[in-house]
Amino acid sequence: MNIILVSGRLAKARTITLELPHLVLLGVGGFAAVIALAALLHYTTLRFAADLNLPYLQTLLRSAQHERQEKTESYLRENLNAMAIRLGQMQAQLLRLDTLGDRLARLAGFKPQDLMFDQMPGRGGALSSVPSEDLSLGGFTRQIDQLTKQLDDRGDSLGILESLFTLDSAKKKLVPTMAPVEGGWYSSNYGWRIDPFTGQRAFHEGIDFIAEQGTPVKAAAGGVVVYSDFHPQYGNMIEIDHGNELITRYAHNSTRLVKVGEVVLRGVKIGEVGKTGRATGTHLHFEVRQRGAPQNPTQFLRLPG
Repeated sequence: MNIILVSGRLAKARTITLELPHLVLLGVGGFAAVIALAALLHYTTLRFAADLNLPYLQTLLRSAQHERQEKTESYLRENLNAMAIRLGQMQAQLLRLDTLGDRLARLAGFKPQDLMFDQMPGRGGALSSVPSEDLSLGGFTRQIDQLTKQLDDRGDSLGILESLFTLDSAKKKLVPTMAPVEGGWYSSNYGWRIDPFTGQRAFHEGIDFIAEQGTPVKAAAGGVVVYSDFHPQYGNMIEIDHGNELITRYAHNSTRLVKVGEVVLRGVKIGEVGKTGRATGTHLHFEVRQRGAPQNPTQFLRLPG
């Protein structure tokens, strides 16, 4: 494209040749100028819209402010809803931990009210000289995430501890630590003694509890009844298998109240004191046998639990 310039000040006409690159640069420059002018006009309009008091501009300004406010409120509402969900999860976890703590306290022999699980722990301290800082939304979220993870870890640890306590408690219930007769006292201990029938020195494989006729005989531990019948020497005899090749024997009963194969719990009445079999008077003969060999019952009865 050729542009011819003619002027009285010029001695002769001048010709300007515009090629395609020049035209492109001119177009881009013109477009940029239009955009810059529009942006300047928009900024000026918004900057002085309140002072100009033009209804149309006022409406546009209020609409923009309302839109920004709605976006801000929507963002805050979404974050609050998310935090409310996390808070509900943490409350449920705390309730689970309180329940676990209550069960563990009972298994350990504590009174739950002594540990005050339902009360806020005491906290305090002097005002720090270091300036305080406001907690940001991101920092608050990170604190909740960290606390949630700690609650999960504590819950898992307490669950394992509860399982161990429960297993230990179950094992203790299978060990004959409970006296089979309440209020009874020993008339003959475990070990060597003078046999009341022969007058010779003989080994006594159990202990004898003196008690009145018909006194309840109770299982010293939980287990399965493996013998319940009349024995020529032991009279009405009951044997309970507690596992780990551990058996308790209850002899000279007047009555047997359990049958072979029956599962009994610790402290359940299994018979009544009598003097059947080889006995000089009313009493309960109690034995503890492990792998078929007699053990001193007092060693078990002195164990805790």
